Amino acid sequence: MGRGKFKGKPTGRRQFSTPEEMRAGTSSRPKTFKREEAEDDERSESEEEFEESEDESEKQKGVQGIIQIENPNLVRPKNLKAKNVDIDKTTELSRREREEIEKQQAHERYMKLQEQGKTDQAKKDLERLAMIRKQREEAAKKREEEKAAKEQKKIEARK
Repeated sequence: MGRGKFKGKPTGRRQFSTPEEMRAGTSSRPKTFKREEAEDDERSESEEEFEESEDESEKQKGVQGIIQIENPNLVRPKNLKAKNVDIDKTTELSRREREEIEKQQAHERYMKLQEQGKTDQAKKDLERLAMIRKQREEAAKKREEEKAAKEQKKIEARK
């Protein structure tokens, strides 16, 4: 029989207990919340005792708790509880982070040597600066001489 234009998803169907199932006790739904809560308390107490006996071993899913694996590629969870955190332990840097820090330190050393004038580039820059200063001094002397020569001509012309 057709269901019309819109069809419901097969996973979204709800199943309700019939009154007969509820009376017979075959319903998957608990009759009282208190009874279920008491069972949960008992379960949590037994789990706490089990966790205390395990000490620091991690919770394993399925068969992993039974079989011991030594897989070097196995990723360990990075989430740690506050009580398990080791404050004194220093974390190792990744290769990229380490290379980045080394690169920054090398750049700082180079810049320090550059300021002191010990690198090849700094020596070339200082030579260039000395040459430019020399040219400017010569140009300034030449201008002064030309200015003095002009004034000399003006004085001679007045006479």
